[in-house]
Amino acid sequence: MKERILGNGLKVSAVGLGCMGFSHAYGEPTEKKEAVRLIQKAADMGYTFFDTAEVYGTPADPHQNEVLVGEALKGRRDQVVIATKFGIHFDESSPRVNNPLVPDSRPEVIRSSVEASLKRLGTDHIDLYYQHRPDPLIPVEEVAGVMADLIKEGKITHWGLSEAEESTIRRAHAVCPVTAIQNRYSMMARWHEDLFPVLEELHIGYVAFSPLANGFLSAKYSRDTKFDGSADYRSVMPQFVPEGIEQNGALLQLLYRMAEEKEATPAQISLAWMLCKKPYLVPIPGTRKTERMKENKASAEILLTLEKVRSIDQALDNMEMSAVFGGTETVNKKVRNYA
Repeated sequence: MKERILGNGLKVSAVGLGCMGFSHAYGEPTEKKEAVRLIQKAADMGYTFFDTAEVYGTPADPHQNEVLVGEALKGRRDQVVIATKFGIHFDESSPRVNNPLVPDSRPEVIRSSVEASLKRLGTDHIDLYYQHRPDPLIPVEEVAGVMADLIKEGKITHWGLSEAEESTIRRAHAVCPVTAIQNRYSMMARWHEDLFPVLEELHIGYVAFSPLANGFLSAKYSRDTKFDGSADYRSVMPQFVPEGIEQNGALLQLLYRMAEEKEATPAQISLAWMLCKKPYLVPIPGTRKTERMKENKASAEILLTLEKVRSIDQALDNMEMSAVFGGTETVNKKVRNYA
């Protein structure tokens, strides 16, 4: 697969694999042996960038995903880039399918998290370590200072911020250079495009999660698709309700038309659109199917001119769309005591 550079030297496959769905948020978890097999299959195909987090799991096994990724990649550790995340836990008291997120980036919590992630991943270093969400009670400068220490200690080699805004990025980068941000980005979620200038100024990469709008832009869902309301976040996502699918008719037609022109699939057009927009954009779609891995990989071979990308942007700007899932609510359960 083609490669891209994040920040000042982290080389990754042009399309990465988001591993969350094997364990979390998309219905019943994949059986362990099958999940390991699929991650290894992706590596065999040329994927070198694998994304996980300490909180991707189930109530019974809350850190399952890191274990899967570590086991799958242990025989090829020097050939892959592993990204994981710290700094949140779930509010398990909530009855919602997507429990609210509780940020916690206290230095001692980060220290505990990195040691636990290293053990679960079966590695002596993490290639890219993200703060999963900003913590309003901990200055990002303090978090960046811990990251600088972890880099000196060799426990991580690069760090990043997830769901970060410009001021946070600048403040963090001034203390310890940020390699990448990981923010939501897709044809239906373009609200972070105003970050492109600062990312270019500071030489920071953009890792796009949910690049297919949680799978909607694959155009494989209909009004009759049903999701498990107890374990699948898509059951509460506005783009998947019948009214949402109807509202997005023009978007789907655009994808079908371009897919036909390029002898591609709607999902490939959705990924190629962002890959051809900026050289530092790296999508990390998740899937539990080998054929989808092949499909997503091939999107890196599709060339769209800048003029075509701009024409797509203009069409998106003037198109009716449904609301799109914008992320799980973040809450502060209480004021913490740092004494």
